[in-house]
Amino acid sequence: MLHKIHVYHTNDLHSHFENWPKIAHYLKERQIIHEQNGEEFLLFDIGDHVDRSQPLSEATAGKANVSLLNQLNYHAVTIGNNEGITLSYKALNELYENAHFPIIVSNLYDANGMRPKWAKPYLIINCSNGFKIGLLGVTVYYEKFYEMLGWKIVSPFESIKEVLQAIRNEADIIILLSHLGITDDEWVAEQFPEIHLILGGHTHHVLPTGKYVRNSLLAGAGKYGQWIGHVELSIDVSERKLIHIKAELMDIKQLTKEDEQTQRWLERNVDKAKKHLEKKVAELKEPLEVHWFSDSPFAKLLASAIQEWCDGELAMVNAGVLLESLPKGPVTKGDIHRICPHPINPCKVMLKGDQLKEVILQARTKKMEQLQLKGLGFRGKVMGRMIFSGAEVIAKTLNDGAEHVQQININGKPLDPNRMYAVATLDMFTLGPLYPELSHAKEKQYYMPEMLRDVLEWKLQKLSKA
Repeated sequence: MLHKIHVYHTNDLHSHFENWPKIAHYLKERQIIHEQNGEEFLLFDIGDHVDRSQPLSEATAGKANVSLLNQLNYHAVTIGNNEGITLSYKALNELYENAHFPIIVSNLYDANGMRPKWAKPYLIINCSNGFKIGLLGVTVYYEKFYEMLGWKIVSPFESIKEVLQAIRNEADIIILLSHLGITDDEWVAEQFPEIHLILGGHTHHVLPTGKYVRNSLLAGAGKYGQWIGHVELSIDVSERKLIHIKAELMDIKQLTKEDEQTQRWLERNVDKAKKHLEKKVAELKEPLEVHWFSDSPFAKLLASAIQEWCDGELAMVNAGVLLESLPKGPVTKGDIHRICPHPINPCKVMLKGDQLKEVILQARTKKMEQLQLKGLGFRGKVMGRMIFSGAEVIAKTLNDGAEHVQQININGKPLDPNRMYAVATLDMFTLGPLYPELSHAKEKQYYMPEMLRDVLEWKLQKLSKA
């Protein structure tokens, strides 16, 4: 006798709530249909549901996201890096206090090596026919960032190995909720063939019909709620064995109906969030203008703020992180969040003078200034001009409009190619391929949990009191 288990999964919503009413209607409808057919219905989220660039998530420290998951009766979730390292230790510890679902993440501990009270290393799901599903969950291994926040994160691969040993005789099939990314998911499938299904996230990969690696089917539903994942498991009940498995994605653009209850809840709570963010934090005596492709007062102010915050000899920040200018008058938390929504932290990097020169030369190219960046915490549109504090870049504009850097001074003295400099900047420059000298630097200090907008608020408060 064959029995069907339908697994639905979402990942990397990043608080794109504009798609959620459609997702809610579709999942509620599918649950009713499967239950009427006597089939099992399971619903999981693979992390990064929260994104503090969204005002509602910012105002509630992600608790609005948990409420939305509760409303759809999710069976389990794992955490992504947006839950794990964009919230303070306290905020993450409190995030799931009203959750109606278990949080499965086996590779996260507190600084004392104790698993947080809200997290479980695995879950055994007992289906209606006695069939048992072992559910594992792991999140991406950002060791330094978790350590800065007071957590201890361990290798997800070692953690998977330990949990598999614990549940190997308890489950008929094994599903992994993986916020590791497609490359690591493929590696896990190679190393742990006893895992039947890997529901993935983090790298926003789209697998329309899944991808087989050895014995495992990998599934991924993109980002921002643009897709809903569905995996159908066909089970031989008498043999307690998985007979067939297939994956598919539902394109949200093909859905026309929205869940009215969800839509009303969002509208009501977005209004509450706006009121929460109306708190005045500063008063500007003069307007602060920003221009993405030239030096401007607001970008220079931000660069000086980062230099002061990180105690750097110089600072560098791209003008594109400021999305708007600020007019004269009162400034609210909502204003600062609107113009600087990125989950980006300040950091300090030790660079040798010749490396610093390479970074500056690369930063001042038109290609870099006009780069339309996605990811690495950046929620803007374009990189914009690199603005410096404590550094003077003397350049000549050539006939083709390009800049030729003639001299670089650091605090009034010519840059010394053999000297080490403390460079205050943005953590996103140390995480990816934008600036290899920064990402490969051995000495880095991250300032957490404060984000760029917290530093900006602090500087504006100082400015308004001056």
